Amino acid sequence: MLISFVIPCYRSELTLENVINEINETMEKMPDHSHEIVLVNDSSPDNTWSVIKDLVAKHRHITGINLARNFGQHSALLAGIRESKGDYVICLDDDGQTPADEVGLLIGALDEGADAVYARYAHKKHSLFRNFGTFMNEKMAEHMLGKPKNLYVSSYFGVKRFVADEMIKYENAYPYVIGLVLRSTKNIVNVDVNHRNREIGTSGYTFSKLINLWINGFTAFSVKPLRIATGFGAFFAFCGFAYGIYTIIKKFVVPDVPLGYSATMSALVFIGGMLMLMLGMVGEYIGRIYVSLNNSPQYVIREKISGEKKD
Repeated sequence: MLISFVIPCYRSELTLENVINEINETMEKMPDHSHEIVLVNDSSPDNTWSVIKDLVAKHRHITGINLARNFGQHSALLAGIRESKGDYVICLDDDGQTPADEVGLLIGALDEGADAVYARYAHKKHSLFRNFGTFMNEKMAEHMLGKPKNLYVSSYFGVKRFVADEMIKYENAYPYVIGLVLRSTKNIVNVDVNHRNREIGTSGYTFSKLINLWINGFTAFSVKPLRIATGFGAFFAFCGFAYGIYTIIKKFVVPDVPLGYSATMSALVFIGGMLMLMLGMVGEYIGRIYVSLNNSPQYVIREKISGEKKD
């Protein structure tokens, strides 16, 4: 059985070789499985691509893909999955925090019948900011995409070939990996692994990247935000109608009551703000449709090399 490892790479010139060595050493202990490794350089500003080229020169089972610009982790993952050929596809990080030596747990879960498996960490070693981002991402996937509450989602996961093939059918410009997995299968499990401390560098996820990820998750695979906006609109319309009736009745009952200028302005500002928020949400959907109709690419490959052939 062939196992494909897909690793999106960004600012990992100092950590990537250790990750590859760990994968190779672990797979040597599993003689029933062969493996390949697909490294996708997401236009890293350091020497990550040079390191990938050196690794490809040393190992025939490694393929390197160099993207023309930074397209984001999820686009890089899909680029790697499209290149992979394995019966199982395992995706992990390039910083060494995801324990490659515990990949047997993920493979075992797939062998036992799961279609997809996610690593679950008892104690994450990310920063407080990154953990908060992960928490928000979990809640968004739960409410917007129908993720089961007891399913923990991480960047260390594995899928069977038919799930991978279904994922790469998505060709629009805003991929969201957990959404692609959830729409392909519900037979998803967790396995517990250890999460390591980051030894070198910092996370590539900035605040703006996390915001973009949340927006992508909100709008890529769910129309619930539009339905929520519709619900808010109906609620405020009802409140406005009820308040109008109340005002008329109050004027007849107490003719000398002064008109509430402050209350009126507060209501106008609040409702106006909600309307602008809802219009912005609708605009986000329309903008994504426009981008998709213009065939904006998920990614652009500048160069691809492998241990057997260089293109």
